[in-house]
Amino acid sequence: MPSPPAPPLPPPPAALTALADCFGLTRFEREVVLLCAAVELDPTTAARCAAASGDPGRAYPTFSLALAALGEPHWSALTPVAPLRRWRLVEPADESPLTTSRLRLDERILHFLLDSPYLDARLHGMLRRTPVPESLPPSYGKAADRVAAGWSAPAPYAPLRVELVGGDPRSRADIAAEAARRSGLGLYTMAADDIPADPADRDRLARLWQREAVLLPAALLLEVGDPDRERAAATEAFIESAAVPLAVSGAGPRRTEHPRGERVTVPVLDEDEQRELWAAAFAGMPQVSAGDLRSLAAQFSLPPHLIRSAGAAAARDPSGGPGAATAAWRAGLAEARVGMDELGRRVEPRAGWDDLVLPERQVRTLREIVAHVRQRPTVHEEWGFAATLRSGLGVTALFAGGSGTGKTLAAEVMARELGLDLFVVDLSQVVSKYIGETEKNLRRVFDAAERGGALLLFDEADALFGKRSEVKDSHDRYANLEVSYLLMRMEAYRGLAVLTTNMKQALDSAFLRRIRFVVDFPFPGESERAEIWRRVLPARAPLKDVDCALLARLTVAGGSIRNIALSGAFLAAEEGDRLGMRHLLAAARTEYLKLDRSLTPSEVHGWV
Repeated sequence: MPSPPAPPLPPPPAALTALADCFGLTRFEREVVLLCAAVELDPTTAARCAAASGDPGRAYPTFSLALAALGEPHWSALTPVAPLRRWRLVEPADESPLTTSRLRLDERILHFLLDSPYLDARLHGMLRRTPVPESLPPSYGKAADRVAAGWSAPAPYAPLRVELVGGDPRSRADIAAEAARRSGLGLYTMAADDIPADPADRDRLARLWQREAVLLPAALLLEVGDPDRERAAATEAFIESAAVPLAVSGAGPRRTEHPRGERVTVPVLDEDEQRELWAAAFAGMPQVSAGDLRSLAAQFSLPPHLIRSAGAAAARDPSGGPGAATAAWRAGLAEARVGMDELGRRVEPRAGWDDLVLPERQVRTLREIVAHVRQRPTVHEEWGFAATLRSGLGVTALFAGGSGTGKTLAAEVMARELGLDLFVVDLSQVVSKYIGETEKNLRRVFDAAERGGALLLFDEADALFGKRSEVKDSHDRYANLEVSYLLMRMEAYRGLAVLTTNMKQALDSAFLRRIRFVVDFPFPGESERAEIWRRVLPARAPLKDVDCALLARLTVAGGSIRNIALSGAFLAAEEGDRLGMRHLLAAARTEYLKLDRSLTPSEVHGWV
């Protein structure tokens, strides 16, 4: 009587099928994986291996056993370039001959087969999961679509690779995370600085990540900064070895001779998108009016995550109520100044118009500058001048005058009037002898300042400007390019950019024509100096026979007057006495020594 047919074999587990499909495993290689998994999961498998090998000492799977017992065996499965060993699915566990060495299933693969996915522990600390943003503005969504398209329909010369440039790192990460979601992937981020310089270590990392990208599945966002030559070479080698979805993220395009893939630039949010983001951020604060939102959108150019952060900060502000709009503005300033402090000196604007001692003509010009900044949204957008003029819309000014005549003080007054930060940038520190470095430094300053339209005061403009009607060498020619770049950025800047100089006559008239306002700060006359003295000496200070008319005989500017008043006050306080003319006389002598001058009898006659 014929024996009944053997029951059909059960289908392989879905995870094993997925593993075989992902890594292109043959039937034999798939069964090797299954054999190694069985040793971990079924305690009777070890004895069966020993029996099949005919050696009680080999109670474990080996390639020799697999070649003899499994179907469709082939020797090529043992090679280091075949999937089992290339992707470290199965590894020889000791130094025995290859065919008799114990085979061990990688722990990460075992957990994958058991449907317990996780990021391989060997990648912890190097990679971090990047969350998908709750929402993105429409222009960011379009950028995410382009990234996803670069991964799903790659060009043959740069498979599965996208270059994501511009914006800030968080915005690039948000776009990449949304692109990954639309592609059915997760996203992990890694800094290029963490890529090993050693080729062997780098290759192991690349293979480990590629395996993870297939198992999870996931894409990688590689954040590239400004690496040195060795680090750049390691980064390029890692990128070139990638065979899984990869986005190379950076402030600007990389300098490379290798294929870049699709290049996607983080878009600049238009005013409508900005206004919608501000409205969403302050949806729970009805005290912030539509006009307040328009002002915020016109003044600040922040990425979505910083607008949300500003909204959260304003919501926590204890003032609330009618002060909500002020709290929103302060929150915008706080987020906008991120990254600026390292590029310049931030001055907290406290001075008002009453602190300025200037001729009426200069004060009128300063107020006109303020009006140009404050009314830019109305004139440019609502009245349509931006579309008509198209360029040169930035508000630029040159403050010319001797040291201490009030140039920085005037900038502080305007910053306070406009509710903006004042950043003082020393141009002598920005200018570099190396070609291209000056523009790079200026680009960093303007790019950071664009977020909040801060009042930028470029001190010591003489370090960069000068009469260059004659170009004698290539350096002179390049200096003209540096000046042109500065003026171009000033004219396009959405805030207020001010240059200061002690030598207006040294500036080329062609450059002066590109500056919208030129304000001369004259050396103060005796009556102006007396007024400065009256304003410098506080009402609460204990004074003894201090005569501002006599003090005004000192031929010094306002900055020196402030120094003398403060030093004299310290001398009086040290003596435990009230501030008198003799203390100010001693302080004046010290100040004149600093200026390489000597007090004349006519200046101090009748003081003591």
